[in-house]
Amino acid sequence: MISRVFQWFKPAPAAPRRSPADVAKLYPKFRWQVFEAAFMAYAMFYVVRNNFAPVSKEIGAALHYDKAMIGDILAGTAIAYGIGKFVMGYFADRSDARKYVAVGMLLTAALNFIFGATTNYTAHVLIWTINGFVQGMGYGPCTRGLSHWYSARERGTIFGIWNVSHNIGGGIAGYLAAKCASVWGWQSAFYVPGVIATLGAMYLFWRMRDTPQAEGLPSVEEFKNDWPPDEKEAHEQELSFKEMFLKYILPNRMLWVLAIANMFVYIARYSMVDWGPTYLKEVKGASLTEGGFSTTVIEFAGAAGMLTMGWLSDKLGGRRGRVSVMAMIPLLLAFAAIRVVPNHMLWLDMLLFGVIGFFVYVPVMFSGVMSLDLTSKKAVGTAAGFVGFFGYVGRVIQGKGLGWISQHYGWDAGLWAVLICTLAAMVLLAFLWNVRPRG
Repeated sequence: MISRVFQWFKPAPAAPRRSPADVAKLYPKFRWQVFEAAFMAYAMFYVVRNNFAPVSKEIGAALHYDKAMIGDILAGTAIAYGIGKFVMGYFADRSDARKYVAVGMLLTAALNFIFGATTNYTAHVLIWTINGFVQGMGYGPCTRGLSHWYSARERGTIFGIWNVSHNIGGGIAGYLAAKCASVWGWQSAFYVPGVIATLGAMYLFWRMRDTPQAEGLPSVEEFKNDWPPDEKEAHEQELSFKEMFLKYILPNRMLWVLAIANMFVYIARYSMVDWGPTYLKEVKGASLTEGGFSTTVIEFAGAAGMLTMGWLSDKLGGRRGRVSVMAMIPLLLAFAAIRVVPNHMLWLDMLLFGVIGFFVYVPVMFSGVMSLDLTSKKAVGTAAGFVGFFGYVGRVIQGKGLGWISQHYGWDAGLWAVLICTLAAMVLLAFLWNVRPRG
């Protein structure tokens, strides 16, 4: 039974090569189709993952969960997602992207329905932790698709545009969850996204594609005449487990630096995504809807940041580390400023949340792109999962640590901790100042 499942997920076999006329006609069509599917997929994965934090206070009030308990749920899903992104990223490198992403979407939809129908704390921790692991099926197939249909010289721009998807999804998730909870109760914050994800799974199975060769087309390197020199002879060769880890992952010192930096970046990123709505409600007197809107501000501002900085990195010859370091400077200033904003100036808090979103998503986006730059498109899911795992270790530290610090020492102490982690991320990213794509 298990072997049949693995056989079903195997990468689509190469189809007979189409005529030159068909290649010229179909390649742009499929490139757009894969990008569209990857964009919609990642946006929808966020709708069924970022819907907990905006209503966590309301769930706590209804079910008598304190901040530590909420923090445990956030920590559980974060570490599970980190592990899932690594493990499921490895399997994504060895699977048909179309089937893999659709099944992942369907599974996370089911877990949202179950979470909404449950009122037991232990069950909630378990279900949302499993959801985090299953969510690891989202990133790998999307990056597999994009790295096979877009060449090295297009990565910064294409990944920058694609990464906007999780800002849109995350932004919609925050407002949608808060609105549903205010009208129909907290359970609807999971039922409505679950319906969206179910429909999304059917859409992805229809639209997503695996490799160009599976459609009877040449590799993107051949089509664009953009060959990485160190891969020209074997750029389409699937890698074994041993090759993937012992050649591309574990001995790669720059990948380790990127991974550890990503841990601190994720603390900065999720400090306001996970706890921003609660912070604004408790400290600044924001309403439920205003708190949820803060997530939308962060995510949409992040979209603008990634579009701008992704394009800039291509213009700088693919130096993503350099652009990431530059983005950390205004991020530090924004975290420092938010501590001293008067309570009656919620508009200024929202403006600073926008600054945080604009700049914090730049190193987040480039962690995935640099993973590809430092390895191979045949190992991109595994490499990105390895770096992402460290990121979600950071989210666990943030989810549990920031809740504990704010409960025992106040929000001001919590923001100081975030500032220190942001500075640590900047120092580590400086070691990647001159990193460029291997091709």
